[in-house]
Amino acid sequence: MTQLKTLPNYDPTLFEGASENYAQYRTKYPPAVFDKLTEIFHLNGLGRLLDLGTGPGLIAIPLRTKFQEVVAIDPDPDMLKEAQRQAAAVGANNITWLEQGAELIDPSLGVFKLATIGRAFHWMERELVLERLYDLLTDDGAIALLNTGDNPWQSSLPWKQAAVGVVKKWLGEERRTGQRGQGTRKPVDPPHEVVIANSRFARQQTYEVPFTKSWTVSSYLGYLYTTAFSLKIFYGDKAEEFETDIREALLAVEPSGNFTEELTATIHVIWKY
Repeated sequence: MTQLKTLPNYDPTLFEGASENYAQYRTKYPPAVFDKLTEIFHLNGLGRLLDLGTGPGLIAIPLRTKFQEVVAIDPDPDMLKEAQRQAAAVGANNITWLEQGAELIDPSLGVFKLATIGRAFHWMERELVLERLYDLLTDDGAIALLNTGDNPWQSSLPWKQAAVGVVKKWLGEERRTGQRGQGTRKPVDPPHEVVIANSRFARQQTYEVPFTKSWTVSSYLGYLYTTAFSLKIFYGDKAEEFETDIREALLAVEPSGNFTEELTATIHVIWKY
């Protein structure tokens, strides 16, 4: 089922047009991340999972087998449609998809053993989400913030720097986001750790999961089109020219067109007690 509730301040252009590419090209969490979650929380197919900012279901779908029921929430209707398509493709039938902001969660959703948030916590009103989550978790429950650690703006890899250089050439030095490319990304302030420390949650801990990720020129271009800083709509009718620039820049660094990187996924656990 789907409920239509969106926040007045939610920017619906944040990932405009990116839903299908997002599922295909975004860096997926490696199986080892879900294995680590299973180990940390002793997941056994029972209990309920709440996945906030679910997008196309990159956490909810693979983690569904570890729970009796999953509730996945996102304010973007196109992302939810893609998530439902991905879920149907693998026969995932224990997930309820809700169209709403994370800030609107309330006790009517029931109680959960675990709440997960992927690369979306920084888009949320974090203090409010933490406050509301506290009362939705079992006494031994927790939140897990997941990240794949593949931020190209902070990478020292020459090919990633080349790609970001092209994006800057087209869109300017400031990192764009939302409002059809007219907004700019601000640093997360205060950091997540500070916000969490000031909440009712008792403690926090970070786990690391190293993995290897491979790309081609085409798949990395697809990835760029899923990011809030480089959506395809930003380039308008010049998208083909942008794509040519990206291909030339990447191939100048690595003529084979094949790229590999060593990444570290993180699981930031926020314990209730």
